[in-house]
Amino acid sequence: MREITVFTHARPDDSRQVLEQLLGQAVTAGVTLRLDPEETRKHALPAGPGVELDAEVKKDVELCVVLGGDGTILRALQIYAGTDVPVFGVNFGQIGFLATVEPDDRDGIARALSGDFELLRLPAVVVELPSGPRAAINDVAIHRKVGERVAELAYALEGEVAGSVRCDGLVVATPAGSTGYNLANGGPVMAWGVEGFVVSFIAPHSMSARALVVAPDDRLTIFNRSTEPLDVAIDGRPVGEIPGEGSIEARFVSEIATLAQLQGSSFYRRLREKFGRLAS
Repeated sequence: MREITVFTHARPDDSRQVLEQLLGQAVTAGVTLRLDPEETRKHALPAGPGVELDAEVKKDVELCVVLGGDGTILRALQIYAGTDVPVFGVNFGQIGFLATVEPDDRDGIARALSGDFELLRLPAVVVELPSGPRAAINDVAIHRKVGERVAELAYALEGEVAGSVRCDGLVVATPAGSTGYNLANGGPVMAWGVEGFVVSFIAPHSMSARALVVAPDDRLTIFNRSTEPLDVAIDGRPVGEIPGEGSIEARFVSEIATLAQLQGSSFYRRLREKFGRLAS
């Protein structure tokens, strides 16, 4: 049986019409949509052909379709990291850089159900935390705590300190994540397919702090030279702390998750359409 996991964002009213459309297309395509207990509760769909309600999240489905923004797409990519399940995003977010189609693209959604798409393997930055390794598909963000003093941060590559500054924090971004927090920091955009990652400071108290693109095999160490602990978030979700005078290590890992795209999709076209940076 062909099975597809479906995730939607937090506002079910926004995506309900497209979800119902998706269900109708699934019946025609001979596909079963799987909605976990949270999605079942949000949408209150009746039982019927083409849908399995209160379903466990399986790792051996054919596809994962996301009706949401980049945050929801990232959550799906995290769930299916390390598998061959591609994630196909329908944009219900502000920017939706990771999304493949817009909600009104009925043909694009139908093509997803028929398997008419290309696969893009995405890398990650893996951070070694006390709780164990965690993979960031977009970025790792390190912040001073609210109300605490400005942080003193440094980072080293292969044992050599490359940057040290008083700031509000630091971001380590993959190519997929380079158009997010890193771009807001003034960091460079890295095209999808580039090997490596970028390190940029958040609100640096310096005229000389610069972002740095790092080679994929170089191991990164981040030092908290403050006495206060710093918060660590992966893909926008809190995961732990760096204690005062402590450090964490990170490394680049290639091809950890899979994004589904319509054939002929271009990173540079997406960049132009989402950010208006490139001339038409």
